[in-house]
Parts: sequence; C-alpha cells; structure tokens
Amino acid sequence: CADNLRRGFETGLSTGDNDMGLLCAIHAIKTALFSGASLKSTLKEIDYYLHLLKTYKSEVTNNFMLNFRETVSLLIDNGEATSIPEKAVFGDLNDPGNKPREAFFHHAVIRAYWSGYTERCYYYSEKYMSISWQEVRFMKVQMEFYHGLNSIEKLRVRNKKHVKKNTEVLRNSISVMRNAAIHSDWNYANKLCLLVAEQQSLSCDHLNAIKLYDASIKSARKSGFIHEQGLACEKAGFYYKRYGAVHKALDYFKQARECYEEWGSSMKVDFIQNELN
Repeated sequence: CADNLRRGFETGLSTGDNDMGLLCAIHAIKTALFSGASLKSTLKEIDYYLHLLKTYKSEVTNNFMLNFRETVSLLIDNGEATSIPEKAVFGDLNDPGNKPREAFFHHAVIRAYWSGYTERCYYYSEKYMSISWQEVRFMKVQMEFYHGLNSIEKLRVRNKKHVKKNTEVLRNSISVMRNAAIHSDWNYANKLCLLVAEQQSLSCDHLNAIKLYDASIKSARKSGFIHEQGLACEKAGFYYKRYGAVHKALDYFKQARECYEEWGSSMKVDFIQNELN
C-alpha cells in the first residue's frame, strides 16, 4: 500500500498533478507510521518530502509532514537528536471549523500513549473522539485502539471516580476493534487480542489473558506490525511481572526489546532495558 502511494506521489508530480502527488505522500507516511515501518527510514522519507516542498509549495502538506516528523522523532529518541526547530501550525484548536486540528489531536494521542502519559493521552483521545466529521474513518479505529489501551492503565489505578467512564471506553474500543477485525483480520486481529488480553488481566483470568497476549504477538508478527508485536510482548511482560513470574516477564521483555530495536525506537528500547536491568 505504501509503495503504491509513493508511486502515486511520483506520478502526480511527473504529470503536473501536484495536489494528488502530495496527497499520496501524506498517506504514504501515515501508512508507514501505522504499519510499523522502520522509524529511521520514515524520518528520512519525511525529510525528503519537506525538501521537495521548498519547490512544490503547499502549506497544508508541509504542516502534515512536520506533524508526522515530530511524532517519528519522539518515537525514535524522544527528539533528543532528531528534532528540528520548525513545527506544524494548526490554528485555533478550539475552533470546530478548524479541520486540521483533527491531525493535531491524532498525533497528540500517539505521542502521549507511547511516552506513557496516561492523563494526557486520555485528554487528547477525548478531544479527538469529539470531532464529528471522522465518525467512521480509519483513523478513528486506530485512535480507539490507543484510547482503549490507555483506559486500562487508568483502571489499574483503581480510582473509583473514573471506573465507570474508563470501563465504558474499554468496552467501546473492544466493540469497534471486533467489528474492524471482521472486515480486516490482517489489520485488526492483533489489536483486538491485545485489548481483550488486557481486559482479562484486569479480571485476573490468567489462562485467557496469556492465550490472548500470545495470539496478539503471533498476529502482529504475521502482519508485519513490529511495533505492535513489541507492544504485546511488553504488556505480557508487565502482566507476568505483576504476578511475580520474573523469568517469564524477562523473556517477554527481551522479545519486546528486539521488536523495538527493529522498529528503530531507542526511546522504547531504553524503557524496556530499564525493566530488564
């Protein structure tokens, strides 16, 4: 899919249809990010597009690419060595008519989730879900995945004030993912298994939780989603850690580290290494 979009970009520019070419470039990067493509290769590709945008002027595309770049830079090394001063501009985020704010909230959710900022992730997830024009779109399904996983972290805190709301979020996320998996098992089966595994871990259903963590890992591996394979290994590692099964936890953490190394996320490798230490 990403390769076809890149060809669409090249064809668009070569035939003078710059708008279509640049649209294909945006979707190529989006596809690369969500499919777990090498982060360093994705960053290099973004910089290539940003360089071309100095000639093929497009403020909208430039903002999208800068937004992608900030997310990828954070995932690689928390922006320590890969960030640039230029940032995307999205206008008034409280203006309902400001459609680009959807992209801002969407990336804010991704950054907050992978960085471990639970409250921030919840805040931006709710902001994103409140936008009405993206009701049934691909991105909403992706955001439901993060919103559901994040709600589990909030439920682990066992704050009675928020239990009902987060239980609702989780139930809805599982429902959305189950429906999505019916239409595309390849893209969503691993996500559904991970959400349900985490749900089962909350109810202490050990046998089902373990089966589902392993099913999520296997499904992500089959689909080539190395980042989500790593995430499933990480979640399984923490599950075993909570039960005091140290050797099993270490085994899953090592698998997670390998996945994150392949993905190119030093930020996540360092996080897992702290657990291994």
